[in-house]
Amino acid sequence: MDQAHNYIQNEIERITKEIEFNKKTLESEINTEMKKLYEEEIYSLQKQKEELEKSLDSSSYQPEKKNIISEGDFNLDPNVATMEIRSGTGGDEAGLFAKDLFRMYSRYGEKAKWKITEEYLNENEVGGIKTLIADIKGQNVYKLLKNESGVHRVQRIPVTESGGRIHTSTATVAVLPKLKNINIEIKPDDLKWEFYRSGGKGGQNVNKVSTAVRLTHIPTGTIVECQEERYQGKNREKALSILHSKLYTQMQEQHVKSITELRSSQVGTGERSEKIRTYNFPQDRITDHRINKTWHSIERVMNGDVENILEECSLIESQDNKND
Repeated sequence: MDQAHNYIQNEIERITKEIEFNKKTLESEINTEMKKLYEEEIYSLQKQKEELEKSLDSSSYQPEKKNIISEGDFNLDPNVATMEIRSGTGGDEAGLFAKDLFRMYSRYGEKAKWKITEEYLNENEVGGIKTLIADIKGQNVYKLLKNESGVHRVQRIPVTESGGRIHTSTATVAVLPKLKNINIEIKPDDLKWEFYRSGGKGGQNVNKVSTAVRLTHIPTGTIVECQEERYQGKNREKALSILHSKLYTQMQEQHVKSITELRSSQVGTGERSEKIRTYNFPQDRITDHRINKTWHSIERVMNGDVENILEECSLIESQDNKND
């Protein structure tokens, strides 16, 4: 099966697991407001699953026989990473939570002397993040951040909530590697380029010229967006670089999945699309569901004191490999 077909199947599997998780949680939940939220989330997930199943049935994709990445070319720069943060379910609150996550990583990055450069920012009406893409440079930054990839969930009373009700919202984090000497076959005919006016920082000139770039890799359906303050050429170069990283990551995860199926065991990066962490403000706790560990002092963590969490979660892959 091709990448797009595989992606749809993986999404159906992920959503099915989320539905089962929420049903089990709902059975033990006693708070009326929380029960209602879980019921709404289950309903929403079931609708998503139905739509994906319809698209899978009507899919006309043909298998792609040739790998876009040559065997043995998995070389990456451990000191550079690209982080993508997107709002998930929860409306404006999801965007505000996405912004809080980026602030958490950024403040820790300041202490760790990372260089963080925003490459693309799309905000919602209340100043939250719809989509943010940032380049991060620092000692072993990719190793420290790669296990942050996944769905992050928050439970709190939003500033946009006048009735004082607890809401559950999500944001997704993806951490991509920077490739070195990678041999990826990307044909010019497989690329769709779109150009539009940038938003956000940069002054009047930004909004008058179509400098922002949206790049689509047609065979896989992979989309990359990038914007600079002035120059379209730089955006094209960076968008193409990010596309290389995304295609590399897709092929690597596909390779890991095949190994997992052969061994009938779990390998660290195979389940990154699942909900990985919950930030529960009323109970002052952060729980990582992969290592089943909880931390407290949530306000301090959200202000950048996240080193212990990052370090413990960076060991996930090595621990899983030992259990194989």
